[in-house]
Amino acid sequence: MSSVATMAAGVASTSDIRAHFPALERRHAGHPVAYFDGPGGTQVPREVVEAMTDYLYHHNANTHWEYPTSAETDAAIAHAREVLAAFLNASPSEVAFGTNMTTLTFHLARAIGRGLGPRDEIVVTELDHQANVGPWKALERERGVKVCTVRMHPETGQLDGEDLARQLTTRTRVLAIGAASNALGTITNVRDAARLAHEAGAVVFVDAVHAAPHTLMDVRDIDCDFLACSAYKFYGPHIGVLYGKRDLLQALDVPKIQPSPDTAPERMETGTQNHEGMVGAAAAVEFLASLAVGPIVLRVPAAGAAETAALSPGGGLRPRLQATYTALHARGASLLARLWDGLSSNARIRVFGPDPGAPRTPTVSFAVTGIPADEVARGLADMGVFVSSGDFYATTVVERLGMTRDGIVRAGCACYTTEEEVDRLVLGVEAIAAERRRRA
Repeated sequence: MSSVATMAAGVASTSDIRAHFPALERRHAGHPVAYFDGPGGTQVPREVVEAMTDYLYHHNANTHWEYPTSAETDAAIAHAREVLAAFLNASPSEVAFGTNMTTLTFHLARAIGRGLGPRDEIVVTELDHQANVGPWKALERERGVKVCTVRMHPETGQLDGEDLARQLTTRTRVLAIGAASNALGTITNVRDAARLAHEAGAVVFVDAVHAAPHTLMDVRDIDCDFLACSAYKFYGPHIGVLYGKRDLLQALDVPKIQPSPDTAPERMETGTQNHEGMVGAAAAVEFLASLAVGPIVLRVPAAGAAETAALSPGGGLRPRLQATYTALHARGASLLARLWDGLSSNARIRVFGPDPGAPRTPTVSFAVTGIPADEVARGLADMGVFVSSGDFYATTVVERLGMTRDGIVRAGCACYTTEEEVDRLVLGVEAIAAERRRRA
């Protein structure tokens, strides 16, 4: 008997990783650009673009026809499902693609909603992006269901666990919950939330759009029923990915045209799909796996002698992803602490969300006293530092923080972020704050 284990020497250096991203060569206003806009969409490595280009140049066709490029397209799509299944610890028959997470969620919500009525309830949270609220709210109008909202703690940026437990009742049919807040970086324990929801008899939909770039998702461990993420948040193209337990995907009363496939997962995919986007999504996952360096332990026999395998293209994809994510998480935590400490040390800068010791992603949102978020973002852009500003469609979060008028600034660290870039960001914000104070 043997047990499975994973261990790797580490991940490629930041300088080696940066060499894969042509966008990092950009300069603006005489400065090299530091991209902190990853929570809204990361930069794309050369390998992903080349994979998509190769498909479009040499294999482009529609599916299921009797000629080579069509067969090659079928094979490329099947490969993409296999790769994304490894990414999520799912089966290829449980992975569907769509335009984006928002579109997929509306599609799923409508399918689930066809079986709901006025006595049913859906639970959402204040911490979530509106893409995981609006589709379920639409069912209030369309089906008469009641949507209940779990509170967040504005002072910590975390979900109110006691309120979640109260909201889940025998009338709950769906819990729609985010794995991580795109506005604050808060990581929520969706595994425990899914257990509570299942005990109440509800199905669980997880929005993993912000979590997936930073935490390797495991749908088996979470035991969620559905999960969605977006490849453009983890170095891929603009395409959405939906996981669903196969029996549930097969049973959904999904809107579809009669001649289209009626087997999972294709029955979730309305119309001709973005084939090059599927290819690019798979290439993005394979790129992440390729960053792991050193040997990996695949199994430990009863005798105790470790069997190792090189992290080569022929090695297991999931173990290589685990190695990459473990190392990048540690690197991201260090960058987060540096950014958090630098910003919070200035009394004119207000930092939001859980502190670096709490479960969170390397994403920090903040505000500068007396300066609207858009103005801060423009000032940083003039220094070659690109950040996001506004509400990021997490409108309830920003409202609960009392920042609806001015918005908040968001800076996210990615696999290519350096300590020098973090320091440039902090110094830039301090300079903007000091200039406003001087003018006052």
